[in-house]
Amino acid sequence: MKKRFSRKPLAGRVALAAGATRGAGRGIARALGEAGAVVYCTGRSVTGKPSPYRRPETIDETAAIIKAAGGTAIAVRVDHTSEREVKALFRRILRAHKRIDIVVDSVAGEDPLMGQYGFLWQADLKHADAIFRQGLTSRIITAKHAALAMMPAKRGLVVDVTENDIVGGGGNPVSQAVKMAQKVLPLLWAAELAQHGVAVIAMTPGFLRSESMLQHFGVTEDNWRDGGKKDSNFLQSESPLFVGRAVAALAQDPNLLERWSAVDVVGSRPRVRLHR
Repeated sequence: MKKRFSRKPLAGRVALAAGATRGAGRGIARALGEAGAVVYCTGRSVTGKPSPYRRPETIDETAAIIKAAGGTAIAVRVDHTSEREVKALFRRILRAHKRIDIVVDSVAGEDPLMGQYGFLWQADLKHADAIFRQGLTSRIITAKHAALAMMPAKRGLVVDVTENDIVGGGGNPVSQAVKMAQKVLPLLWAAELAQHGVAVIAMTPGFLRSESMLQHFGVTEDNWRDGGKKDSNFLQSESPLFVGRAVAALAQDPNLLERWSAVDVVGSRPRVRLHR
């Protein structure tokens, strides 16, 4: 029997989960639906037309999971590298609901183009433009239109989800630049948008039990601890739903704008970093 949502502290709120196909994006979409928000689930993977990642998950599946548990979700195929599509998405949401309260962006979190590791002088730069477009330009486009939609109402929460709880990170210089920007830009945006009543947060989950990671360890969310037999570090992992509930909790905090401009979720518990 499926668990039904009961307590709904975000009832009446409207949320956008960009990159809701899988991983943290799906977990956050689920948690926002669990808390009562109307959740728009966006991404490129839809039924019958998966993304180039060659994964089976789709935004339609994410929306169906939320609906099956008693929530409200709308799946919309959007390429967040296209400003025209993103602008149309926000226009659609505002036309339907006259508001948008929460925008979470985890687009390109598992982009295979960022997987190359090596020294600077070994870098293969043939995919550099695509990586910047998918992992960084798309974030700027989405944040821009989130700001434009939220500023008139003088309220809102924008969450950029990335990885690694330090400014630096491994990978090639292109992916390093993208990951660092995904952490630093929200700090700048937080300062710019605070006067307009909009809070901006950078969030970094810990060792995430994404669909691809569960597959890698040959386990499911029900028996995930068996993965610890292969790698004990996996026992410190966290579910995407945990990360989602952290976002949902932040969205409920009436003093968020006053107190926090960046939050990291590291390991198995939230860690707050204050930036002024």
